[in-house]
Amino acid sequence: MSNSKPRRQLKFGVVPTGVGGPGEHNRWLDPEIPADASVDIDWYIDVARQAEAAKFDLVFIVDSQFITPHSPPHYLNRLEPLTLLSALAVATSRIGLVGTATTSYNDPYNLARRLASLDLISRGRAGWNVVTSGDAGTAGNYGKDEHYDYATRYARAHEYLDVTRGLWRSYEDGALVRDRATGVFLDPTKLHALNHKGEFFSVVGPLNIQRSPQGEPVIFQAGDSEQGRDLGAAIADGIFTHAQTVEQGRAFYDDIKGRAAKLGRDPDQIVILPGTNVTIGDTDENAREIARHWHAQDHSFVQALGELGRSFGWHDFSQYELDAPFPTEALEHARRSFFTNAKKVTDHAAAQGLTLRQVVENSRTLRASPFVGSAETVANEIARWFEARAFDGLNIYAGHPSQFRRFTGEVIPLLQERGLFRTDYEADTLRGNLGLTIPANRRDGGAGDAATLHPALDAVAA
Repeated sequence: MSNSKPRRQLKFGVVPTGVGGPGEHNRWLDPEIPADASVDIDWYIDVARQAEAAKFDLVFIVDSQFITPHSPPHYLNRLEPLTLLSALAVATSRIGLVGTATTSYNDPYNLARRLASLDLISRGRAGWNVVTSGDAGTAGNYGKDEHYDYATRYARAHEYLDVTRGLWRSYEDGALVRDRATGVFLDPTKLHALNHKGEFFSVVGPLNIQRSPQGEPVIFQAGDSEQGRDLGAAIADGIFTHAQTVEQGRAFYDDIKGRAAKLGRDPDQIVILPGTNVTIGDTDENAREIARHWHAQDHSFVQALGELGRSFGWHDFSQYELDAPFPTEALEHARRSFFTNAKKVTDHAAAQGLTLRQVVENSRTLRASPFVGSAETVANEIARWFEARAFDGLNIYAGHPSQFRRFTGEVIPLLQERGLFRTDYEADTLRGNLGLTIPANRRDGGAGDAATLHPALDAVAA
């Protein structure tokens, strides 16, 4: 028997952002997109079924819980992720279902139960994109005067993941006997309370739901700060990121997998899946024309000026003179928001001596996806990044419907012909299709001890 590993293959997710996410405020004008797509379950089902027919690994639902009039259309009016994914679970059979939920504004017991329910409803296809909430205004929707600072958000997230995974392991395998002949439903020796008391949470447990065929939901994480990378390396099965060049992609890939290895984790048990737009044309130039066309339509200067404030805690940049130097003092408003991105914008503006107008115009500059061209060109580029280990696969934004159809209908077959992507699903669970092992459900004395249950988290916390 050969001990060689199976050939590494691409993984694909689809990210439905309905009527238009950041930088695409006018996508809803495309007549192919229902004007209420972001709350239309039939539209989501159609996208999920297209992706499943193409053998995609997962549907990835992004989310936030604070809006302003400057938010993009998809953010203004969209379905709650776990409710949406529960509907998709009964409309699909093999594709994974990943939803975003924040550790800052959910109680661990409640969220652990909702995710475990989705995992059972889908028969082991659920995933959780762990976020700490970058929109600082979310605090006001949960009765708080201000959002947690960075250090608190990530410390809380570490403990939150520890509690959640402990709750998911409340029942040992075989605990629910269900033996009608003997009248025994439960083996009580295999049910364990958590009895967690930590800095942020006190949770007794146990959780009142069994594990799924994949053990527990797959954990995804997105975050480019040092704290975000540490959290991802410690707890994530999958990483959602962005990269403009193969060199950037490889640097991130090596960094995350290196951090995971130092924590005693198998780096092959983390899949790196950057999010990207893909544009397919009859020729490379035709694809570039299509990309330029939609970019020109999707985002005006006024819309970009309003959206610039998001990373800065939705600071209002319209109060400043457009042709004066970029107001670097605005960075203070980002301390409890998307600080990493806001600092990049501020530092670049200061270094280059840019005005506010130039910063806004710079944000509107078309930064073409690396994956623009004919089907063959795009397939070649995806293969190049994959073989360079700049990623394990991609999360494809389902933007304009005609483009997603061209990707699944033209690019996917080329990758399949090269043996780089599956022609059928390998498993019935998300974890199985991603090539991830089922987490052990071991107990040492029954108590939810962070050091014994989750050594990687414990190492990072230390």
